[in-house]
Amino acid sequence: MRLEHFLPAMLLALCIAGCSPAPGGIKKESAASRRQDAARVHTDLGQQYLVQGRLELALEKLQKALSYDSSYVDAHTVIAVLYERIGDDANAEQHYRRAAQLRPKGGAELNNYGTFLCGTGRYDEAEGYFQRAVADPFYRTPAVALANSGSCLLKAGHRDAAEKVLRQALQRDPANAATLLQLAHVSYESGDYFSARGFMQRHEAAAPASADALMLGRNIELKLGDARGVGNYTRKLLQGFPESREAQSLNVAIQRDAKTR
Repeated sequence: MRLEHFLPAMLLALCIAGCSPAPGGIKKESAASRRQDAARVHTDLGQQYLVQGRLELALEKLQKALSYDSSYVDAHTVIAVLYERIGDDANAEQHYRRAAQLRPKGGAELNNYGTFLCGTGRYDEAEGYFQRAVADPFYRTPAVALANSGSCLLKAGHRDAAEKVLRQALQRDPANAATLLQLAHVSYESGDYFSARGFMQRHEAAAPASADALMLGRNIELKLGDARGVGNYTRKLLQGFPESREAQSLNVAIQRDAKTR
């Protein structure tokens, strides 16, 4: 899930000395505040139901939140994640885009929309949003947007540009597991297998094993001619992730090799 942070906006009514707003103005402000509070409460509930996997209830609460305040950014973000989860990309994009429009300089919202665009193959468009996200001076996790940008550039076939951006991400967050894994992929594809091993070892120290990482580790050790390393990665992959695509393809290869002997 790409919900990086949710800090519900607080509507602050500030009255300096000497001001005397009309009663109608006070009433209007209070109504707006109540609507935003209701949107926040329903968004929080929707997010909780989403995490629990109770998607129908989550959708109901998030739609209710937007009925109270159609400009509540966090509601747009959470409902976008929900729509993406159920495969409704059209509605997901609508709400990711709206969140980015409502906070045109918001790093988290721009990164979220860029990540969605990259996932749908719109790489160039996504890159613009990643760059805007990193430019937000108040964005707390710019390394996330840089890592997503590097991953997207890699998918688009721009390996050199991807490596440059990923190294920038690593400078900002040296223990970011996703960045380390992507750099291991880049080094492997570049034929720099010792660097790939180094990034893989750092990744393993930063995150639990995954099928993708174990398969890459196995391939790296194959290139380096380390039979023990190959065996270790093979065992971990087949035992830890037997139903994964990587394990199944490896089983096919093992069976094929056995028949040719």
